[in-house]
Amino acid sequence: MNPIAKLLIFVGIALVVIGLLWQVGGRFLHLGRLPGDIVVEKENFKFYFPVVTSILISVVLSVVLYLIRLFR
Repeated sequence: MNPIAKLLIFVGIALVVIGLLWQVGGRFLHLGRLPGDIVVEKENFKFYFPVVTSILISVVLSVVLYLIRLFR
C-alpha cells in the first residue's frame, strides 16, 4: 500500500478516536474551561482564548508523538 494512503488512514482513525474521547471525556475533563483560560465579557462581546487548554493539548501531543517515535 502507498505510504501516503497509510498515513491518511492512520490520521483519519486518530481523528475519530480523538473525537470520541472528546465527547466522552468532555463530561469529566472540562477542556476549554480550565483555570488560566482567558475570558473577556462585555455587553455585546465575548472573547475567549484557551491558553491553558492549548498548553495542555500541546504537552499531551508532544508526549504521544515522542512515544510513537521511541517505539518505532
